[in-house]
Amino acid sequence: MERIYIGMGSNLADPAEQLRSAIEALAQLPQSALVGVSAFYQSDSLLPGQPRYTNAVAALDSTLAPLALLDALQAIENGQGRERLERWGPRTLDLDILLFGDRLIDEPRLKVPHYHMQERAFVLYPLAELAPAALHLADGRCLKDLLAACPFVGLERLSED
Repeated sequence: MERIYIGMGSNLADPAEQLRSAIEALAQLPQSALVGVSAFYQSDSLLPGQPRYTNAVAALDSTLAPLALLDALQAIENGQGRERLERWGPRTLDLDILLFGDRLIDEPRLKVPHYHMQERAFVLYPLAELAPAALHLADGRCLKDLLAACPFVGLERLSED
C-alpha cells in the first residue's frame, strides 16, 4: 500500500456536488481505501473569464500501479462529463495525482510530484490538512516551506455542510 494524494477541482455543473461524487467514486476504487478528504476551497481560475473553482485533496491508500490509477481517475472524470477541449479550460471534474508515496514519476502521461503544485495555493492548503509533513520530492522542500512561499491569497475555505 502506498499513500497517494489526489487533487480535485471543478468549476462547472455544481462544482461541490462534482467533488462529492468524485469522493464517492474514489472510495469505490479497487485495491484502494479512501483515508481522508480535505475541506473544500474556492479559488479563481488560472484563466480570466471562467467561473471560480471548487478544490479539495483526497488521500488514498492503494496498491494500484501509477498508470492504472491514472486510468481509473480519468474514467471517473469522463463519467462525470469531463471534456478536454482546451488546456486549463472549464471542467466538470479534474483529478490529479499530486504525490504517490515517495515516488518520482516521469512518464509521458504522468509526472509526480504534480508539476506546478508548489505554486498553487488551491493545492497546497488542502494538502496541508491531510499531510502537514509531506515533502515535495522533486527538490526536497517540505510543505511548510512551500506554504510560506505561496500565501493564502484568492482562496476561500468553504464551511462544511
